[in-house]
Amino acid sequence: MIDTVTKPKTRVKTQTERPRLHKVILVNDDFTPREFVVTVLKAEFRMTEDQAHKVMITAHRRGVCVVAVFTRDVAETKATRATDAGRAKGYPLLFTTEPEE
Repeated sequence: MIDTVTKPKTRVKTQTERPRLHKVILVNDDFTPREFVVTVLKAEFRMTEDQAHKVMITAHRRGVCVVAVFTRDVAETKATRATDAGRAKGYPLLFTTEPEE
């Protein structure tokens, strides 16, 4: 009789990595009206009046404020659209992105 050796099949589970997140940052300036900043935050980031006001005040006091955290593409798109809204009205409003640590 012939002895057969059976090998167990190994399964490799592939795990997908979560996409790296990026912060959208509001940079304070001394020329853009506060009301306009609140309007942009509400429109682009879907914030309530109160949330937008708190973010605007934080950026005003500290110089910068993290607005939200998204995947890279979404963060860059939202930052660009918000910055462009300020430029369209002639304000130096600036939103930037950076990777979350």
